[in-house]
Amino acid sequence: MPDTSGTRNAQGRAGAGLGARSDSHALRNLAVSVGVLWSAAFVVVGLHYDLQMYGDGSLFAYAVAVQDAWAFHWHNIPGRLFVYLYAYLPSEAYVGWFGDARGGVVLYGLLFFIAPLLGLIATYAADRSEGRVVFVYACASTAILSPLVFGFPTEVWVSHALFWPALALCHHARASVGGIMLVFATLLALLLTHAGAVLFGIAILMTVALRGTRDPAFLRTVGVFFLAMAVWSTVRESFPPDDHMARILRYAALHVFDIAILGGKLVLLLMAALAGYAVAFLLFHGFSGDNVPVEKVHVYAASVVVAGLAAYWLWFDQALHADNRYYLRTVLIVATPGFGMLAALQMLAAEKRLDLPVPHLPRLIPVMAGSATIRLAAGAFAVVTLIHVVETGKFVSGWTQYTAVVRKLATGAASDPALGDAGLVSSQRIGTELNRLSWFSTTPYLSVLVAPNLKPQRLVVDPDSAFFWLSCRTATANMRAERALPVESRRLVRAEACLHRR
Repeated sequence: MPDTSGTRNAQGRAGAGLGARSDSHALRNLAVSVGVLWSAAFVVVGLHYDLQMYGDGSLFAYAVAVQDAWAFHWHNIPGRLFVYLYAYLPSEAYVGWFGDARGGVVLYGLLFFIAPLLGLIATYAADRSEGRVVFVYACASTAILSPLVFGFPTEVWVSHALFWPALALCHHARASVGGIMLVFATLLALLLTHAGAVLFGIAILMTVALRGTRDPAFLRTVGVFFLAMAVWSTVRESFPPDDHMARILRYAALHVFDIAILGGKLVLLLMAALAGYAVAFLLFHGFSGDNVPVEKVHVYAASVVVAGLAAYWLWFDQALHADNRYYLRTVLIVATPGFGMLAALQMLAAEKRLDLPVPHLPRLIPVMAGSATIRLAAGAFAVVTLIHVVETGKFVSGWTQYTAVVRKLATGAASDPALGDAGLVSSQRIGTELNRLSWFSTTPYLSVLVAPNLKPQRLVVDPDSAFFWLSCRTATANMRAERALPVESRRLVRAEACLHRR
């Protein structure tokens, strides 16, 4: 009898290879589809529900409406100059040209919410890796990380959008003057979105270093990065913040990496769901066979977790992911470079350009490409996506109810003169449940933005607020200027500002 064991082994290996490639293709399609859908949903949902006015967005949107974003705040944060030039300057210009304050607020929201989609388009165009690996990871990162902060206007949102085309260009830009200028412009724009983007730039350098420190792409990126850093430093030194805001910014910088933010309800829910999924996956994998096909293990495991999540949301859930959207920008700052490193490892391994001096680490590449790992990742991706969809829906529903109550107070007859002015009404009149959507320092500006014709009867203010954005001088100058927003509204804002900051 002929020995067919070698043939069977070869067929088994070939089948395993085909299975891994099929699983990898399915995961790739899942990541791209969900990432693109999220980036489109950000625009549609954000604009439909006016989420550009959530949190600090109320002050920023109001600043656009009164054409004074630079004087109100942005002169204090020149290190985020690109965001100002990209989102605020065009929106203010629109208000000035057409006298349409409300339209300027919508344009500001559009530019902000469309940033992830524009980033994916730019990444797709710049990525010349086989299978567009960088683009795939950009989609996955957008789907997993961006919903954490969706709605809160953190500049890290734009940093994340720019990180991916910058990464692709640093690896694949053409070796020409035009290519070098494109890399420089993209890296400089990235650095001028947020101080945390410096970490993004360093992470990109590290990924290019995986090619070897003598590789032309690495040498080019090093030179361009330090030139961009020199410009970044010059911009920051040229526009020092006001003394009042300098203290606030220092305090905020010291707490960016506060580990306490990971104690939020959404983070705990994600961690619990993923831990439960991992345990279920291992259990089903251990019993895989005729009753539990190995290729369906991740489906069974995810189904168990989905059932548990459904029970939690229906019977136990009382949490709302609202104000923590601001603080979870830290997760984007830390996790985005991690996604970028994984993309670079997979891309360079496929190109056989990986120059990695770390012992044993190259052995992880085949493990990353194995069927079990891919299926594990696909199920986890689906679980995270479900949580994001449900939690975003809860947030949007709560925001809609909250803005309706703020509008009612702003246009009603109720007043609290004890706050210092008859034109003020306390946000404590709003129930505790809905006040979870409030952002204490920007509620007055929100009450202008949600009022019909941007003309409220009262400003809704938080009596416990200890932070005030505008000085009396700045608010007075804006009130006296020719602006599209009704002067009566600006007079209310000026009265409230002069009560607290001379």
